Amino acid sequence: MVVLALDGLEVYYGEIHALKRVALEVQSGEIVALLGNNGAGKTTTLKTISGLLAPRQGTVSFETRPLTGVPPHEVVARGIAHVPEGRRIFNRLTVRENLLMGAYLRRDAGIADDLERVFALFPRLQERITQVAGTLSGGEQQMLAIGRALMARPRLLLLDEPSMGLAPVLVEQIFATIAEVNRQGTTILLVEQNAAMALSIAHRGYVLETGTVVLSGTAAALGENAEVRRAYLGE
Repeated sequence: MVVLALDGLEVYYGEIHALKRVALEVQSGEIVALLGNNGAGKTTTLKTISGLLAPRQGTVSFETRPLTGVPPHEVVARGIAHVPEGRRIFNRLTVRENLLMGAYLRRDAGIADDLERVFALFPRLQERITQVAGTLSGGEQQMLAIGRALMARPRLLLLDEPSMGLAPVLVEQIFATIAEVNRQGTTILLVEQNAAMALSIAHRGYVLETGTVVLSGTAAALGENAEVRRAYLGE
């Protein structure tokens, strides 16, 4: 089943043409990687899905319902959570308060259970539960940003550059956890400059160049593509 579909997206920043006829699909249960260099339009794509940017043309649909023009808080309510580039945690709040902010739209009885789920995925956060978030390490802040998004109990998780600024050992840990979140049933659209790590856990991928999708295919096929290997895998 197609969970997310983008069709013919045209997005501008003023007169700058950021996305050009972008079309992609994410199937239920997949991890789909969105690859590309700086300025390719990856973050713009996620912001458009989240309702932070409005396309001039084209459509976004989630579980067959149109998302174009839906405000960001309603996008979250419908089942999409966005972990932005740079984490954007609430620096002056504690770890626990940050996590509860992720559940701010919820009124169900499962919030405590989801806190335990986050702590099982990221035991370090439980150890730091009363610590002010701004004093966490970069890796801990990334864990917190992902955990906060999971507290919304999303069916689709948008991840923007989760490895940015992290030591290699932490990158491996974060990606192992992303794969586990997917195994637990969350569909994921992953924006990542570390193409090798992204393709190692993704099912399929798309390559963006200057706002245009230039390649798509299975993660295995993209990993074997000579152009991808040269441009994104350093070979």
